[in-house]
Amino acid sequence: MRVSRSTGYALLAVGYIAKNQGDGVVLSQDISKQYDIPLEYLLKILQQLVRANVLRSKRGPRGGFSMAKPTNKITMLEVIEAVDGPLTGELNLSDQAGRDPYASKAEQTYNKAISQAKGVFEKTKLSSLLGK
Repeated sequence: MRVSRSTGYALLAVGYIAKNQGDGVVLSQDISKQYDIPLEYLLKILQQLVRANVLRSKRGPRGGFSMAKPTNKITMLEVIEAVDGPLTGELNLSDQAGRDPYASKAEQTYNKAISQAKGVFEKTKLSSLLGK
């Protein structure tokens, strides 16, 4: 399992917005500058988060981004899947190795690990990452 750079940026951006939205909407330029993320790249990520109902966007001169719901209602998994799609990682060794016991056990172990990682991300609320 590998988390993409885009997902890393998404996690940073969501955390920044959650910490700073008390001052109103957060500008994408501020996030870009804070974390040295190319602005156009960041905007694409932010739009994915809006489509996934993690963020809300407001257009116009006083526009920016805010959280779509409370941080205790957003999981780390939601942010990851908004950017990278569903977290899957099934290893299909049995397809290639037939009934080989080694391949079967390796596949089961890998799939269990992915399932456990997904469970951890699903239980982790953004509020707990923010210390709230």
